[in-house]
Amino acid sequence: MKILITGGAGFVGSHLADKFIDQGHEITVVDDLSTGRYSNIQHLEGHERFRLIIDTVLNERMMERLIRETDHVYHMASAVGVRLIMEQPVKTIETIFHGTDVILKFCSRYRKRVLIPSTSEVYGKGASVPFKEDDDLLTGSTDKHRWAYACAKTLDEFLALAHYKETRLPVVVVRLFNTVGPRQTGQYGMVVPRFVEAAMKNEPIHVHGDGTQQRCFGHVLDVVEGLAKLLDSPECFGQVINLGNNEEISIKQLADKAIELTGSTSKIQYIPYEEAYGEGFEDMRRRVPSLEKAKNLIGYQPTRSLNDIINDVAGEFKTSSAAA
Repeated sequence: MKILITGGAGFVGSHLADKFIDQGHEITVVDDLSTGRYSNIQHLEGHERFRLIIDTVLNERMMERLIRETDHVYHMASAVGVRLIMEQPVKTIETIFHGTDVILKFCSRYRKRVLIPSTSEVYGKGASVPFKEDDDLLTGSTDKHRWAYACAKTLDEFLALAHYKETRLPVVVVRLFNTVGPRQTGQYGMVVPRFVEAAMKNEPIHVHGDGTQQRCFGHVLDVVEGLAKLLDSPECFGQVINLGNNEEISIKQLADKAIELTGSTSKIQYIPYEEAYGEGFEDMRRRVPSLEKAKNLIGYQPTRSLNDIINDVAGEFKTSSAAA
């Protein structure tokens, strides 16, 4: 098949490109490299079934042509990371919603199967865990910029499902829960690469808040296994599906684990949220996915542990440091 991946030079998108190349598909990646990195897909350059286009998904003329000639579309392009959201809320909203609107418009016109990633952020302040796809969503006040990302992604979901309702567009919405692993950077606040890099350098590990907030971390290779099956499964069309891992850990425990597994002498330093992200930041205490729907629909079952994630991230850091 011919597969188009927007944001394919990003963390998840580049692993998805690897997966599909290995399966024998023809891959086109569109990425403006604003948050993605060329190094993530450099190893694919020159492959006879890989093409990279450095441009924005907001280039409608180009996107119409690319979507018309492809079979499946994975719209991975998005503003990412808590820090980016807090620092550039206008860009966050415009990039997310306008880009998704362009993709859905042309996928609808040419009847292409399309995957729209969403986020666990849409569950907001929900307190009933594990989070199920049909749970009510509860976000904060609009003067709290922290919720701009969640609300923009929620609007993406509404638009995607509206296309499905009106024309039966073969679209799948996926809520990703803290996907981590090699190629992810800590530039925009991602916690695992930040902690591992600090631990490898024996530098202080900065925990935002009191560290008792709890999260679940899914290995990118597990998540990509799930993503790669969804558009081949018509029973998933018009559905919202959680993907990730459901093993819960506190952020302080995560820092302790990073120190332990890397043999680090790092110490933990607690940074108040307002110091880390500025005014208007709110956090949620727990974020745990129900994975029953994904298991029932596509047999999804994560197999890699948090230890595997930390060891893989540390291994990549060692390799990159040695090459520098």
